[in-house]
Amino acid sequence: MTGLNQRGTIRSITQIQNMVRRMLVLFLFAATISACKKTTRAPETPVDPVPETAYFPPLTGTEWQSITPGSLGWNETLLNDLYTYLESKNTVSFIILKNGKIVAEKYFATTNRETLRYWASAGKTVTALLVGIAQQEGLLSINDRSAQYLGAGWTSAPSVKENLITIRHQLTMTTGLDETAADTDCTDPACLQYKTDAGTRWFYHNAPYTMLDKVIEAASGKSFNAYFQEKIRDRIGMNGLWNKIGYNNVYFSNARSMARYGLLLLNKGKWDQTAILNDPAYLDAMLNSSQNLNASYGYLTWLNGKVTHMLPTTSFVFPGMLFPNAPADLYAALGKNDQKLYVVPSQKLVVVRMGESAGNVQLAASSFDNELWGKLKPIIGY
Repeated sequence: MTGLNQRGTIRSITQIQNMVRRMLVLFLFAATISACKKTTRAPETPVDPVPETAYFPPLTGTEWQSITPGSLGWNETLLNDLYTYLESKNTVSFIILKNGKIVAEKYFATTNRETLRYWASAGKTVTALLVGIAQQEGLLSINDRSAQYLGAGWTSAPSVKENLITIRHQLTMTTGLDETAADTDCTDPACLQYKTDAGTRWFYHNAPYTMLDKVIEAASGKSFNAYFQEKIRDRIGMNGLWNKIGYNNVYFSNARSMARYGLLLLNKGKWDQTAILNDPAYLDAMLNSSQNLNASYGYLTWLNGKVTHMLPTTSFVFPGMLFPNAPADLYAALGKNDQKLYVVPSQKLVVVRMGESAGNVQLAASSFDNELWGKLKPIIGY
């Protein structure tokens, strides 16, 4: 009995040991599988409070959805400091949109959201889009000779030289007309003298650009204001009007209308589901280097992120991007006395600044651009 019991006990212990080994193997196998699952699981994506689909405010009324800076992780303390800075720089209107929703909207002095302000040369970008719409409708081609719409002798250049100038040259500041006239805004033929062949020199010359208004009028058979209102303004809910001031045609609107136009550009020429400009190739050309003379200029639109840039009033080529503090994909409509419309596709941002000069009176780009984005960068965290 004793031997049997001993053998039975030994047999039981062996069985138990084998069972423990099997259990240990199974445990280690399960642990390994679990670890593998943990390491291969996709990281959780943080919830983005901004929807992928852009928001568009109604065409009429004052309704416009907003989103708080805090929900975006922005630095609200620095944003409040920014308002103080903007006020000290003669700003009267300031808006930031994130994917169409208002993150910041501030008015200074006696200005409110209904106050009309001039765009100055920031309106050039609107003209560029309007030319694209006219081309889309078959009313013109940007490769057409400008004289086809303005008539022979619209400049004082020899006819053979005048006929080198196309609508594309007017869009890209490369007409070759002499910018040293006593009044660089003057559009009289006597003021538009030949300097060099079209397409061989870039210079920020206001007068040839202004003549695009006449091109559009001749092509459409409508006044510039009427064509703009029909094709852009009323279709995206803007207000305002183009007004002749001397030789210039200047747009006036409230700050929200400028923001609406920026949202249209951000959404690649579409307002919600409505195509305002249904020509991706034209819009792409408008928002990229339009010639090899000034890489930072599209069709009447300023471009950041290029290896070189040029500025108004000079023919010098500067190294580096326009605004080092800003995102590289930023593009902008810029006007005298620091009227600013910035669009940043990578951040889904539209930024509007209207007011008087922030310090240096410039035709378009100024030191204020880079200074402002130096303050926006730590707020937004891009």
